[in-house]
Amino acid sequence: MDPAISIRPLVAVAVPGLAALAILVLRNRETLRDAVSPLAAVILLAIVASMAPTVLSGGTVDLRLFEILPGIDFAFRADALGMVFATVSSLLWVLAAIYSIGYMRHLNEHAQTRFFACFATSIAAAVGGAFAANLFTLVIFYEVLSLVTYPLVYHHEDEEGWRGARKYLVYLMGASKSVLLAALALTYTIAGSLDFVPGGLLADANASPALLATVYFCYLFGFAKAAVMPMHAWLPAAMVAPTPVSALLHAVAVVKMGVFCVLRLVFDVFGVGLVGRLGLGIATAYLVSFTILMASVYALTRDDLKARLAYSTVSQLSYIVLGAVLVSPVAMVGGIIHIAAHAFSKITLFFCAGSIYCASGKRNISDMAGIGRRLPWTMGAFFVASLSMIGIPPTAGFVSKWYLAQGTVEGGQVAFLVVLLASSVLNAAYFLPVSYAAFFQPEPQDGRAPVREIPMVAVPLVATAALSVLMGIFPGYFLTLADGVVR
Repeated sequence: MDPAISIRPLVAVAVPGLAALAILVLRNRETLRDAVSPLAAVILLAIVASMAPTVLSGGTVDLRLFEILPGIDFAFRADALGMVFATVSSLLWVLAAIYSIGYMRHLNEHAQTRFFACFATSIAAAVGGAFAANLFTLVIFYEVLSLVTYPLVYHHEDEEGWRGARKYLVYLMGASKSVLLAALALTYTIAGSLDFVPGGLLADANASPALLATVYFCYLFGFAKAAVMPMHAWLPAAMVAPTPVSALLHAVAVVKMGVFCVLRLVFDVFGVGLVGRLGLGIATAYLVSFTILMASVYALTRDDLKARLAYSTVSQLSYIVLGAVLVSPVAMVGGIIHIAAHAFSKITLFFCAGSIYCASGKRNISDMAGIGRRLPWTMGAFFVASLSMIGIPPTAGFVSKWYLAQGTVEGGQVAFLVVLLASSVLNAAYFLPVSYAAFFQPEPQDGRAPVREIPMVAVPLVATAALSVLMGIFPGYFLTLADGVVR
């Protein structure tokens, strides 16, 4: 099918970018300023949805803006893989925008204008990456996302915030400034282009296996947002940020940009065939399996709820990479749809952590005994999202893990099936005790003010929990997109 030429991918990037400018202009009119993000989020979702019929039918929506060098354009393309990421980002921005307003107002946080402007710009960068037509455009938005989320990480401007933000920037910018730029230069030298090609830009490259393997691992570790060990330490360090930022980092934009880039690397730069022939898939699978298990063990040891969720994210991201590199069509589908399954569930968990903190000031799991009776909607949503993370039907996590497990069997990779099963047991071990303590342990009498739900915070988290269940029951949209990538 011939690509549809349209300005819509550019407009999708421009809407949250213009929203950020409007937020800055309206900084002294708080009510209008706060209304900008939800309105822009709805408009962005409508634009992304308008491209879905073309992409679901096997087409693409393209826009070439200008040429940088021969073979290097600044260009956009909405295809099946990009639509998965863009749909998740635009849909969750609607709910995250509402949640952020309730959270920031309730805690009377400072620098709210900077917060909302950077948040909107982050969504613009994420959507720009989703619709990038080549490595050059993708890396531009990848770097923009690192820069505009830096102020969000140091939002509290205390020593802990500055320390976490420095680590965040060193890992994300340091990795890209070194190995990632080297990989880009080598790719351009080998192929004469940086365009994404179905089947792989480098699939028929006239280069030695050693050179291609070097380029591959430069990309894998250069895309540090994917948090594959040992490039993961920035992610727990970023937990010093406000909870809406943590939700943005761990569910919507930053980490999803990382794994999305790795999927582009496997599908459209190297190609599944070349990854298999060079043995890169199996090597990566063992690396991410180590990440899956070790991050889960780290999560078990953390009492701070956000820290536990952070290490859970490190583990769950590697499910996505594992699905791609197993070189089994079924596993690849599972990895792709886990982008959405993890996003819906993990943003719910972080929203719940923020709701608990807003209502009670509690951060540590050991202090949350009996809190479910005070915050039933929050802890009910937490339980639903936990089931999804574990992979219990009828949640979204069950669908993606089912495809991943089927893929390991189809490819005869029983060792990775054991990794998936062991990881799910570990997921249960570090998630279910939180819900058990909240609902079944006696509440301590500490003399604090009554704890109650905050409607503007509770409503979005219930909605995201519902999305986790709805995707588990009706996964067709994301399965169709994933099939379009794998075909």
